Amino acid sequence: MFSELRKKELEKQGYRLVGRHSAIKICTWCKKSIRGEDVCYKNTFYGINSWRCIQMSPWFACTHRCIFCWRDVRENLVPEEIDNPKDIVDGCIKAQKKILQGFGGNEDCNKERFKEALEPLHFAISLTGEPTLYPRLPELVNEIKSRGMTSFIVTNGTVPEMLKKLINHQPTQLYMTLPAPDKETYLKTCNPLNKDSWDKIQESLSMIKEFKRSCLRLTLVKGYNMVNPEGYADLIKKANPLFVELKAYMWVGHSRERLEIENMPMHPDIVEFAKKVAEAADMKIIDEKPESRVVLLMKEDSKDRIMEF
Repeated sequence: MFSELRKKELEKQGYRLVGRHSAIKICTWCKKSIRGEDVCYKNTFYGINSWRCIQMSPWFACTHRCIFCWRDVRENLVPEEIDNPKDIVDGCIKAQKKILQGFGGNEDCNKERFKEALEPLHFAISLTGEPTLYPRLPELVNEIKSRGMTSFIVTNGTVPEMLKKLINHQPTQLYMTLPAPDKETYLKTCNPLNKDSWDKIQESLSMIKEFKRSCLRLTLVKGYNMVNPEGYADLIKKANPLFVELKAYMWVGHSRERLEIENMPMHPDIVEFAKKVAEAADMKIIDEKPESRVVLLMKEDSKDRIMEF
């Protein structure tokens, strides 16, 4: 699937390829947490240990060309053969352990966390591409669950037929990106490959309430989709998720070729916008992580479910 040159490029970027179409990459927060520093917002919000988390993807292709994506959105490779879920999970764990070995000799390493990091407990299926394009995703979720591990799937919502299948094979938490409050803003922000993608997203939104734990994520870009909080609120009320995250676009990676640093909101900008969305959606701000420029919304009567795995 990948040429030798492309493999070398990806490995230089920190990826470790697994099989024909999967990959892991050690997250910055995983590294920080092993050194006894800070943890990611998923750790702060939901109790997922950053140092025991595998950031991975079972698929490199995507249905969007989002302006805010830090990845190389020109790449849309589709494999000729499909790997089975067991091999993907085994391969990801093996690659994660191998790449973390160097921390053992790091003077700043928290030895207890390093030891725990070699026994991962969480799969963040969010690294690159659109995971719902992987045709055996429900089996992958089941494989992860069978090992006593948790799974957070991040989707852009353009493959509702796979979400329908996942209702009977639920991940620990389903994230769906809500990139715009209306179709015009969506087309400008996400550059979808398919003409009916906005309709597909609406179909996916109608299924969110079927998931035990669900989150709509708004990645906000100044000058593009950081508009019309009432429009976002209408879609949020339609979907009725357990959580809503509002997160600032970060000026990193390939997105710097498409946007300016001025398009990146500061944390106070996110908080102010979150207040407007929360009020219109009848939700409350229950947490925030300024370092990641992210705010968490939830209905007041659902707080007892935040750590319910």
